[in-house]
Amino acid sequence: MKLGNEGIKSKFDDIEIRVDFLIELSQSLQEENRELLSRVATLEAELERRSKSEEVYVEQESFIQSKIDGLLNKLDAFTTTESRDDLSGV
Repeated sequence: MKLGNEGIKSKFDDIEIRVDFLIELSQSLQEENRELLSRVATLEAELERRSKSEEVYVEQESFIQSKIDGLLNKLDAFTTTESRDDLSGV
């Protein structure tokens, strides 16, 4: 099949339209990719911040629990001593 000048021009115009579309699509996808990478970086930073906050919370909770345990032990020791003194008649 032989194409005339108009047929060739029409084919090139069609190819040019498709190439322009692919370039625009590629640029759009690259921009979306940059936005997603930025969002991932933001989420990773937030996750790191929350992980550190959770570590601090766990450490504080452990410290508080150890203080409570220490106070309960002192109270137990005190009440045990008081009970013995009461029983011995002191």
